[in-house]
Amino acid sequence: MDPALALVTILGTLAIGAMSPGPSFVVVVRASAGFSRRDGLAAALGMGCGGLAFAGLALAGLQAVLMQVSWLYLVLKIAGGAYLMYLGYRIWRGARTPLPTNGGQPTAAGGWRRSFVVALVTQLSNPKTAIWYASVFAAFLPHPIPTWMFWTLLPLIFALEAGWYTIVALAFSAARPRAIYLGAKLWIDRFAGGLVGLLGGRLIMEAVRGRIS
Repeated sequence: MDPALALVTILGTLAIGAMSPGPSFVVVVRASAGFSRRDGLAAALGMGCGGLAFAGLALAGLQAVLMQVSWLYLVLKIAGGAYLMYLGYRIWRGARTPLPTNGGQPTAAGGWRRSFVVALVTQLSNPKTAIWYASVFAAFLPHPIPTWMFWTLLPLIFALEAGWYTIVALAFSAARPRAIYLGAKLWIDRFAGGLVGLLGGRLIMEAVRGRIS
């Protein structure tokens, strides 16, 4: 495959994966609608950094390591699932708690830095994402990889991940979406917390079933 066409194909495939609803989407939406546009943009930056880390690890051959050392993949899946369940529990438990305000505007405890860290850890909590990146690279990267493509791919992936979640942050930090969130915070947070917790539980169950089989 022509390297330029391969690059477009990789970015298009990864874009579809990034846009699929999951814990990352929930975290960015909650930071944007629940707190502020600044928090949402910080979360989007965290997602971009997480995607960059996974892409770099995939290029470095993490998939081969995880496939050879099966117990490491098991541990990572369980740890990631446990974190998502914990995050879901925190969101659910805080559903009834009014958001702290500063001059009438909701503010996150810890500010935008906490939103960045939560987003980054959420993105990194699912080792299946590393396998997804590695699989896409294995399917479409030309061999050998042209030097220009090696240095171009990672920045573009960061821009793709951060760019998509920036769009999400800008959309959900607008006045109307924020008002809807604040008006229905109890049920939205319970739904979001339950969804994130279920996704974490699913990750753990997949690890256990894989171990049994």
